[in-house]
Amino acid sequence: MPRTPAAALAGLPAAAALLAALTACSADGGPEPSGGEGAAAEDGAGKARIATVIGEEIAVLDGPDGKPVETLANPNDLGAERVFLVERSEGDWLEVLLPVRPNGSTGWVRRDEVELTSTGFRLEVDMDAFSFSVLDGEEEVRSGEIAIGVEDTPTPPGRYYFTELLEPPEPDGEYGAYAFGLSGFSPTLETFAGGPGQLAVHGTPDESVLGTEVSHGCVRVADDDITWMAERLPLGTPVEISA
Repeated sequence: MPRTPAAALAGLPAAAALLAALTACSADGGPEPSGGEGAAAEDGAGKARIATVIGEEIAVLDGPDGKPVETLANPNDLGAERVFLVERSEGDWLEVLLPVRPNGSTGWVRRDEVELTSTGFRLEVDMDAFSFSVLDGEEEVRSGEIAIGVEDTPTPPGRYYFTELLEPPEPDGEYGAYAFGLSGFSPTLETFAGGPGQLAVHGTPDESVLGTEVSHGCVRVADDDITWMAERLPLGTPVEISA
């Protein structure tokens, strides 16, 4: 069953820290200068597979029965369940997209150390058109306008997924009603406000910025749109950003 923990992180002290540190979420009033079994990230019904870690940590290997390259804690640093987007499976192993630098990194985890669920949803972001579409399978179920990063701190194209969902303590503030953390990071900012330069998709109370380059790399959408997403899209939902 899809997980939508909209309220799970609301009010956590870590939530405020993430909101301060998420790349591009600081408003300033305007713009500033493979093969194998299950080779696709989808199951037989065309749904993306989401792996939720069961234990307190999980080892990530460089291949099936390979060498450990990462050990990731569960829950993550923000108190959210550790989730991965599954890229493919091979026997007892899953290749997953990792929430680490460089963007697009993958690794392998044991199938018996995660709980597998699926979702038909995916978020497609078209930076050229300043627009987003939420699809359920092949059906577009939501669309709208976006704002993206400025030239010096661009929003990087790529394949990502939602890693946490935060409800800002001030819904009329610069982060809007909700903020989804993404598995990707800024290509130009190694750190931001004390954080790792993590990207996000978040709301905005100022819809006049939509259709512009205004952020430090995050994708902004209208509060109505981010609220719709928060009520429906689980952690692990694929996010595809194109230039």
